[in-house]
Amino acid sequence: MNEEKDMADARTILAGYRASIDNIDAALIHMLAERFRCTKAVGVLKAEHGLPPADPAREQQQIARLRQLAHDAHLDPDFAEKFLNFVVREVIRHHEQIAAANGVTKTG
Repeated sequence: MNEEKDMADARTILAGYRASIDNIDAALIHMLAERFRCTKAVGVLKAEHGLPPADPAREQQQIARLRQLAHDAHLDPDFAEKFLNFVVREVIRHHEQIAAANGVTKTG
């Protein structure tokens, strides 16, 4: 009987964790959508002014900042950097598409 109750309790706890994970995943998607809304505006601004899609100095600053934030939050800084690099690559791809649509070449 105790074993059945323990399993039921474990399933209840697991369901609670999973509900939290689902909420966090939803929040992440909404945050990423908002981030990309902002970066799209940046891409349009850059294209209008002939600025290059990528900004390596800014990217390095962001990597350092996010690595420190990850460290402070007890998250693996390498993971945070990989995640940021993935997002930045996608942002640059969008900026290149925006620039091309505005007649700007990759070189500016």
